[in-house]
Amino acid sequence: MPTLDVRDIPPVNRHERIHKTFAEMAPGETLTIVNDHEPKPLFYEMQAEIPEFDAEGYSVEQPEPQRFVASFPKTE
Repeated sequence: MPTLDVRDIPPVNRHERIHKTFAEMAPGETLTIVNDHEPKPLFYEMQAEIPEFDAEGYSVEQPEPQRFVASFPKTE
């Protein structure tokens, strides 16, 4: 399952990179994103625009300050 640590990617380029990686995934895979903030805007964007995104399977954890780990599953 792919993992992207987007904390070092300029914010303006993050969503493009995430969408590209998600599109390249096989159905049933989950993209894990490590971010410096909770990716709620990305969640809402994907929920509205990407039919293959399994919004019900989305989860996010904050294991430490400035580190959020979110799972974006792709439907089978």
